[in-house]
Amino acid sequence: MSVWQLVAVGLVMLLGLVGVLLPGVPGQAIVWAAVLWWALTDMTPTAWGVLIGATALMLLNQALKPLLPPRRPGESGAPRRTVMIGGVAGIVGFFVVPVVGGIAGFVGAIYGTERLRLGSRGAAWTSVRSVMRATGYATLVELFACLLVAGAWLGALLWG
Repeated sequence: MSVWQLVAVGLVMLLGLVGVLLPGVPGQAIVWAAVLWWALTDMTPTAWGVLIGATALMLLNQALKPLLPPRRPGESGAPRRTVMIGGVAGIVGFFVVPVVGGIAGFVGAIYGTERLRLGSRGAAWTSVRSVMRATGYATLVELFACLLVAGAWLGALLWG
């Protein structure tokens, strides 16, 4: 696979990661399709292993979705921008501090944004809890599954 195709796969994967944060965009399917494109073009055992793992993880995520609270962004009282900032920080945090940074970045950015918006520590934590109940848990689980797939793809590229 050429470098330009790998860059294109990475950009499609990034589009899918951002799509997880936007309502109505099938971010999870976009990330999986990027891995499928790479595996069909690369045709190595590593590529097929990543595709099989990505498929299993995405199916598990779909099976767990009904167990999570539904996304109701309007009920949290926080602006939609708060979850978007949290999602972007989660994506960056996942790659800066592998795996754990995704969760810390997501929740930490929501707290920081709400602290700036509301002014007090107590009000910010109350808002973080309401955001996580209304939309955060479902968004975080889907984003984390997509981040794991993107991380596996990147790891396979670097070490495979």
